[in-house]
Amino acid sequence: MDLWLYILLLVVFLLLRVPVAFAMIAASMLYFYSHDLSAGYAITSVVNGINSFPLLAVPLFIFVGTIANNLGIATRLYDFARALLPRLPGNLAYVNLGTAIGFSWISGSALADAASTSKVQIPQMLKAGYPYGFSAGLTASGSLMSTVMPPSIPAVLFAATASISTGALFAGSIIPAGLMALGLALYVFVWVRFHPEVASSRPFVAAMLGKASARVIGPALLPVIILGGIFSGWFTPTESAGIAAVYMLLLGLIYRTLTWRVFWKAAKETVIISGGILLILGASNLMGQVLAREQVSRALGEWLTGLTDNPIVFLLLLNVLLILLGIFLEAPPVILVLVPILMPIIGQFGIDPVQLGVIMILNLMIGSLTPPVGAVLFVVGSITRRPMGELFRGILPFLIPLGVVLLLLTIFPVVVTLVPTLLGLM
Repeated sequence: MDLWLYILLLVVFLLLRVPVAFAMIAASMLYFYSHDLSAGYAITSVVNGINSFPLLAVPLFIFVGTIANNLGIATRLYDFARALLPRLPGNLAYVNLGTAIGFSWISGSALADAASTSKVQIPQMLKAGYPYGFSAGLTASGSLMSTVMPPSIPAVLFAATASISTGALFAGSIIPAGLMALGLALYVFVWVRFHPEVASSRPFVAAMLGKASARVIGPALLPVIILGGIFSGWFTPTESAGIAAVYMLLLGLIYRTLTWRVFWKAAKETVIISGGILLILGASNLMGQVLAREQVSRALGEWLTGLTDNPIVFLLLLNVLLILLGIFLEAPPVILVLVPILMPIIGQFGIDPVQLGVIMILNLMIGSLTPPVGAVLFVVGSITRRPMGELFRGILPFLIPLGVVLLLLTIFPVVVTLVPTLLGLM
């Protein structure tokens, strides 16, 4: 079996809706069999792909997001944002965005963020007269910050696969996530100016703000603990994930919202999501063995360097590829398969791995927001139970500010490297 037949088999399996991990394992095992390689070697490759201490952070950060979702943290953040921004024209739109920013410091998954905030915010905006397309589009696009802002699950996967510092990648993601929030806020400002019918405001009530502030002190301390501990060197990202999980459980006990039923539900969701990711991780390591034997990195590098020697042109071409992949596939398999191929190539172009990591994550997230197959869109659509065509039309304008941010990260590496350089992580 040659490489093209291997790729064809993989594509056929995916078109037949075989789960990604099993599609990679099946195609790789057929390749191994055709080259007289032992099944034991293949099993060892799968196990070695999972046997990594930094990857312990993945299920722990997933648990933090799921337990926060089940403890009603999103509702607390929503109430605080609404009490803080009562007089602002179009305040519910800014409240939506503010809630997404707050939740992004806690959850590392866009799908979990979209699921939790859609239940709270979209119904409130519809009652206030906001169009469904705008309300759902803002909620879906705001949820992407959860996978860019640390703690980010895709960032942990990228750092482990690329063998770079997770702390440096977390630090490099802060400014890009802030630019995403700023870009979405500017679009909201322009939209509200042209839709004065929803630009209502409410009187400021100091008591309401004080009560809402007290309710978010606990969740607000979580990112301080995680990032403060990592950047100060007190503990590793993996250790911070464990500390964050224990902290969320303590919050649940203090708020009296943590029950055995809630804990079991969050643990079950964590096992299901983590199991899928780890299985893909092991399968991607097996697939990586195939690609290494076929010298894909060298061949692709030679082709790209013959095509262009400009790193910006290379990144622009990569952006297009990643967005297309993000439309049809979730981030983990794309990261786990492509990163080992791309790492030798970016060295030839002088591109920093941290910049590549942030760009790759943002690309894949924009892909997950792009019709017709974006995963985030289907999460929001399944919760709101409205025609997908309305959601598709509503999301398209939000792709413009996100695309501008992506272009800035591509052209100006300092946007990504500034914070980790200042913190001495690069």
